[in-house]
Amino acid sequence: MVEVGFFGAAGEVTGSMHLLDTGVDKILLDCGMFQGRRKESREKNENFPINRSQITNMVLSHAHIDHSGRIPLLTKDGFSGRIITTRPTKDALDYMLLDSGHIQESDALYLNYKSLRAFLYQAEQSKTQHQISNKEKARIKNLLKTSPHELNVEAIAALHKEHGLDMVTPLYTQEDAMESLSFIDGYPFGSEVMIGTGTTVKFYVAGHILGSAFSLITVKPENGGKPLKILFTGDVGRFEKPILKDPTLEFDEEDREIDLMIIESTYGDRDHSPVADLSGRLKDTLIRTIDRGGSLLIPSFAFGRTQELIYILHQLYDSGAVPKVPVYVDSPLASNITKVFGEHPETYDKETHKIFLEKGINPFYFKNIKFVESVEESMRVTQDDTPHIVISASGMCEAGRILHHLRYKIHNPKHTILMVGYMANHTLGRRIEELGLKENRTADKAPEVKILGKSYPLRAHVEKIDGFSAHADRHELMKVVAGSNLRVKNIAVIHGEAEQSEAFARRLNEKGYNAFIPKPGDRYKLK
Repeated sequence: MVEVGFFGAAGEVTGSMHLLDTGVDKILLDCGMFQGRRKESREKNENFPINRSQITNMVLSHAHIDHSGRIPLLTKDGFSGRIITTRPTKDALDYMLLDSGHIQESDALYLNYKSLRAFLYQAEQSKTQHQISNKEKARIKNLLKTSPHELNVEAIAALHKEHGLDMVTPLYTQEDAMESLSFIDGYPFGSEVMIGTGTTVKFYVAGHILGSAFSLITVKPENGGKPLKILFTGDVGRFEKPILKDPTLEFDEEDREIDLMIIESTYGDRDHSPVADLSGRLKDTLIRTIDRGGSLLIPSFAFGRTQELIYILHQLYDSGAVPKVPVYVDSPLASNITKVFGEHPETYDKETHKIFLEKGINPFYFKNIKFVESVEESMRVTQDDTPHIVISASGMCEAGRILHHLRYKIHNPKHTILMVGYMANHTLGRRIEELGLKENRTADKAPEVKILGKSYPLRAHVEKIDGFSAHADRHELMKVVAGSNLRVKNIAVIHGEAEQSEAFARRLNEKGYNAFIPKPGDRYKLK
């Protein structure tokens, strides 16, 4: 009996994880991190729903953290198999997972610093019976730092222990992430790879980000019966977007009869703006912001979205369509991933080859762009009051350097925060988007948002260009199902908020498909 279990991104968007049980092998599909409210996400990420030692191998659709971020938790506790993915994804994971480990460590350290500092302030105030002085605050801050931009790890740990305070521990460390990389194998698109007894996977281009793949899994029964075909889409990309090839519509003849398609539905009931409008809308937003004397802050995924923004800004600057203010890519991860993009031109579409590569031009570098590396340089950019553009991770404003740019500029109406992608429920990015786009919002009655434990008035302009999304909209999703040469029997609709998944499943059923929406923990038996 072959069955698929749904354990993450089922009835929600993040935390992608599913299990294919062939009766002989257990194959994990994705191992993603849940993102959202800190406490709730922490609990979900820590509670691994599957016995890791029983998993034979894993197939990874792409490198985004909500699909790959729990790999270090998988590999440090009992898993002894291999993680099978595409070559570009493997190369990207060298940076993505180490960065994720760094973020886990840094966030835990910062939260411990904040709680300890607050405790010491309160203790000093209680001891002196009056308001703590600025001089004493400075003394405590200096005690907990080795430099203005570096926390004293040993002092923070020692003082927590001395005062009996609970410490936040990272979900996993950079060392855990480094060890997990030895489990990962990269393969070319189109090659058939053995992932279990009588079970193979073949990767087709998904067009979502560099290396993203549709995973076509074939399970051959021991009794020699008809093979079962499962197509796991991972995240589906858009059509006619810059840089990457479009999602596959032409599958090999032996792969066209699909017993179960597992398809995402992030935008299952929404239409994106036309791809052709992206450059013009970005130009207009940038010009309006510069005319106010402000800067443009763009929270962006380091992988995929950042490179697309660089690509379009490169074209706008070359054409003279916008003022050539400095462009800061403030994410060491984005800098490294941009290098990975440069190593895989075989994934580019024809237009990118024609506009840039055939002329010997690097699509991801131009005169006005600066890749920020050090924390000190990043802090100087946050305090720069002259017009500029900052592209910084994380894409949903949940961690990383974007938080510091926001806290320095979110209160000033001359600046613009530009949302260029999906913001999951309960993330800071979603809150800024929802509050910032309210029609009756004014600078006088600014709503407040909490960043790194402190509240700030949201007075900056907030704009959204949804056409930048790397996720297919409802028409593009339907194009993959009905516009390809596939013949699909059953469809599991996953990776979407309830209203999006329900609308897409309903549309599929109206078109004659057998579509259903699994709940977390549900199992579907294939016959």
